[in-house]
Amino acid sequence: MLSLEFLLEIERLHAAGQPFCVATIVDGRGSIPQVIGGRAVFGPDGLCYGTVGGGRIEAKCAEVAENLLRGNEPEPTHFERWNIQQDLGMSCGGEMALFFEVHRPQTAWNVVVFGAGHVAQKLCRFLVELDCHVLCVDPRAEWLERLPESSRLECLQADYPEGVARTPPGAAVVLMTMGHATDVPILRRLAESDASVSFIGMIGSETKARVARRELAEAGLDQAFIERIICPIGEDMGDNTPPEIAVSVIAQLLKLRT
Repeated sequence: MLSLEFLLEIERLHAAGQPFCVATIVDGRGSIPQVIGGRAVFGPDGLCYGTVGGGRIEAKCAEVAENLLRGNEPEPTHFERWNIQQDLGMSCGGEMALFFEVHRPQTAWNVVVFGAGHVAQKLCRFLVELDCHVLCVDPRAEWLERLPESSRLECLQADYPEGVARTPPGAAVVLMTMGHATDVPILRRLAESDASVSFIGMIGSETKARVARRELAEAGLDQAFIERIICPIGEDMGDNTPPEIAVSVIAQLLKLRT
């Protein structure tokens, strides 16, 4: 059963960068302790929320989830079918099948876009068609409202630097704010945080890049961090229009991902 509380628990785990596994009852025959469609979310240390029947069933699911989450071989999905009496030693005489979905935020393709302006609008629309999770941060509600509705897109209305705390480990960070004055505080917050991002790109000219790097250096930021900033962002292709800039950025992000 997909309740609001269940979704909030998944969001909490995502925000915390914690791996988890969702177990769903997809088939049942005879006497089973939970209805088909019952769900539970498990972390490496056991049940986090929901139920698939309690007792030995959930203990077995927790064991399966732990093996999936701690295993060296990434397995995004897993299927189990159990005879409740024979396989689990319970008195119920039925059978049940469970589907396990593994979520590893630290290895998922996460893109955090700071800014929801014209280019960011196109970028987010294209990204949600790919296998990634997008977080778009902007203080302007009216611009966030223009973004498409998608389970792969999360909007955060907040001052730009506040979005750094919501940046998942390993995420690609794309700066598309209103200009230099709003980009630099984000970069400073990134440098001061323990966010282990995989990519930092900023829209703009080479002149803007030089000014930003000089200002960050004068503020005492680590030179290795400053050298990681890619500006101008995107592959050298297409015209200077929002859709084609967005495509060039995605091309660069795809090369990074592979």
